[in-house]
Amino acid sequence: MSEPLLRAVGVRKTFFSGGPGGRATRRGSGGSTPRGHSGHTEVLKGIDLEVHKGQVVCLLGPSGAGKSTFLRCLNHLETIDAGQVWVDGEPIGFKLRGGKLYELREADVARQRRDIGMVFQRFNLFGHRTALENVVEGPIRVLGVKPDRARADALELLDRVGLAHRADAYPAQLSGGQQQRVAIARSLAMKPKLMLFDEPTSALDPELVGEVLAVMGTLAREGMTMVVVTHEMAFAAEAADEVVFLADGAVVETGPPDRVLKAPEHERTRQFLARVLS
Repeated sequence: MSEPLLRAVGVRKTFFSGGPGGRATRRGSGGSTPRGHSGHTEVLKGIDLEVHKGQVVCLLGPSGAGKSTFLRCLNHLETIDAGQVWVDGEPIGFKLRGGKLYELREADVARQRRDIGMVFQRFNLFGHRTALENVVEGPIRVLGVKPDRARADALELLDRVGLAHRADAYPAQLSGGQQQRVAIARSLAMKPKLMLFDEPTSALDPELVGEVLAVMGTLAREGMTMVVVTHEMAFAAEAADEVVFLADGAVVETGPPDRVLKAPEHERTRQFLARVLS
């Protein structure tokens, strides 16, 4: 089998509370415990994950399991305390020099993120820009694509997510499901190698969930490499090549959806599925 497109090894993350002024603080790689801290929470306890090109991996687990934090560590939106993440063989957020890892400058991390699309729970669209303008922003400003080319590509992407007819609409004129589909088109416009989805339907009314999952299902069938944090069990069962169940910051169980969702081996997984599927 080829080398994985995404590889995470021993990823750990701790959040500290009760820092100066009572604010929550976070320790980055090589950081020290803040003075006056009253406690800490180890959110990730050594997570390993491999995702090969074209695979869809769904991360499942209860609230507070560390799923969203782990996803944010994959593109260095959160700085990890230990372990390492590689995308297409490149260490994310760090460089190796003299046998030691050094954190990259933010500009260099931003360059790496061009290859990693991310769709958040909230849509994060520019409210003063139309759907089309939201999609063309990244290619023009970051990738240097000519405006005419970027516009043509953006219209094609909006058509792909079923919104070509709303290209000139502003986010406030769109439903939540439509806004999320624009957000997906915006990420795809950067031509990423990997797409990360952080509970993309959790902020939607139930009747709007299906339209977003349909777009994601199409991407999966077209071979987009995806890591998806979700509570949508039907989507995981249909679209995922592998399901990873996390609890308390650790991987409890992993495997194909038919086994993990229908015949889980671990009691913790069985308890979770009994609640969400009841």
